Amino acid sequence: MSAPAHDPRLDSAVPPTPTSPTATDPTPPTTKPARGEHRSGRWIEHWDPEDPTFWHGGGRAIARRNLVISVLAEFLGFCVWALWSVVVPLLAAHGFALTLDEQFWLIAVPSLVGATLRIPYTFAVPRFGGRNWTVVSALLLLVPCTALSVVVQHPDTSFGVLLLCAALAGLGGGNFASSMTNISFFYPEAEKGRALGLNAAGGNLGTGIVQLVVPAVVTIGAGVHLERAGLMFVPLAVLAAVLAWRGMDNLAGIRADYGAYAAAARAPHTWIISVLYLGTFGSFIGYAGVFPTLLRTQFPGHPGWFAFLGALLGALARPLGGIVADRVGGSRVTIASFVALAVGAVLAIRGLHDHSFAAFFVAFLVLFLAAGTGNGATYRMIPAVFRAGASDDPRRLATARKTAAGCIGIAGAVGAYGGFLVPRGFAFSQTHSGSLVPALWVFLAVYLAMATVTYAGYAAPRRSLADESV
Repeated sequence: MSAPAHDPRLDSAVPPTPTSPTATDPTPPTTKPARGEHRSGRWIEHWDPEDPTFWHGGGRAIARRNLVISVLAEFLGFCVWALWSVVVPLLAAHGFALTLDEQFWLIAVPSLVGATLRIPYTFAVPRFGGRNWTVVSALLLLVPCTALSVVVQHPDTSFGVLLLCAALAGLGGGNFASSMTNISFFYPEAEKGRALGLNAAGGNLGTGIVQLVVPAVVTIGAGVHLERAGLMFVPLAVLAAVLAWRGMDNLAGIRADYGAYAAAARAPHTWIISVLYLGTFGSFIGYAGVFPTLLRTQFPGHPGWFAFLGALLGALARPLGGIVADRVGGSRVTIASFVALAVGAVLAIRGLHDHSFAAFFVAFLVLFLAAGTGNGATYRMIPAVFRAGASDDPRRLATARKTAAGCIGIAGAVGAYGGFLVPRGFAFSQTHSGSLVPALWVFLAVYLAMATVTYAGYAAPRRSLADESV
């Protein structure tokens, strides 16, 4: 990749910031080429990607190498995070006697743990180094994979033990935050959006790919071998750790910027946008978790192996949302996404009423497409919201960028809790009414409320933020 002038369209995938979501700039710039800057432990003492001499003198090649390995590690993290969404629908055929409510608990808990881990994982990069933490986080994936491969071979395992093993899969959910933070340091402002967009997309694809590959692997040969679902990722996690150890780098001189989080936490826009991101990304990760189970329980006898299409479509739609948001504004695309999510909920209700597998499946594809598009659009709103009114003052602009960076970290963590709320919402609805329909009506109301909030706060005429093309 070359180093072009700054293109505002790069804001779409992940908003460019001069700092990571939780860290300040590295050590003061140097004009030396990137070659020969290593010390023991693959620490780079000086890193200045904004300097063309430095960037073209070897910095770009180093950044690209770190990005490629980071994408692999994050992809595996998402795979492990979503692993129980594939395993749970197969447990009954493997001799496990679980209620539907217990199945939804096993799907929801990994998201709860993963969302909670996103904050400490972000701070781990400045503390331990990006290369070092990528090695550690990849090796930590061995824990949930090994635990799953052991417990699924014993149908008499208690629900409490199963729940604990499912919670361990949350370790994969934290990888997104640390990976994004680390890569944000390596690239210049003009290329940061593209690099972080590739990093994020690579991770999100893991949710759909794992739902495609695992069912095929566990059914090779006679019977169902659920232990393979965990074992197949053991060598991949080791490979990712080795590649990170041999090919990635740590950047010296960066530190955690707690002030960015504090400033963002005091800003009302942070919490409004976090709620909106809960509606978009939270819907994506929540529906991705429950979709295979919903197909098998609501339409027994129908093929459920292609549930992966939903998560795959949602992941691919994320950059599309950012691209369209660049042209018409993030708030407008976010509103359209919430309206489409509401339409998808109505279609899903109709599919359940008619007991139509095809209608229900298409409805969820609409939900995934809308949620994925909304992911990119809502993220695009963050820098625009905090930059509004500050572009003419360099000091205010620097503060706004720091606050936006903190908002990105907070919103990313809050949004991931949707992976817990959506399955628990379906479980509560099924347990107390015998149907998924009440949950879908609630989701419909929430989407319309979020569309209204987005319009009133960021897109309505005569609003100051509307003039900023937020």
